Amino acid sequence: MDRIRNDAIWQKFGVAPIADKMREARLRWYGHVLRGKEGSTRKIGLELEVSGKRPRGRPKQRWSGTLHTDMKKSGPRDEEGQTLKKKKKKKKKKKKKKKKKKKKNATTVTFNQTVLAPNSTYLSTTI
Repeated sequence: MDRIRNDAIWQKFGVAPIADKMREARLRWYGHVLRGKEGSTRKIGLELEVSGKRPRGRPKQRWSGTLHTDMKKSGPRDEEGQTLKKKKKKKKKKKKKKKKKKKKNATTVTFNQTVLAPNSTYLSTTI
């Protein structure tokens, strides 16, 4: 029996790898925390510094370190934590909405004109 690699299955069914989904969730949570009020518990917890000595050996993986690598992988961000791609998309959507709104508010007027043709038949045109 042949073995099928996970990558092939994910690609066939259009499923993203779990690592990508987790990265996306961490970044979404980080954005949620940044948008919160200044004195909120989640924001205080994000900026919390613990005093004391760390234990011997390899340092444990921290959420802030993981978040830092996630941000590097996902691309450049602004001060609000949004990717610059997302920001451009939002601006584009706003412009489209404004254009649609303008089109809705603009009134179109059509006039029906009856013109006498040289051979004495009536022509009806819409301008």
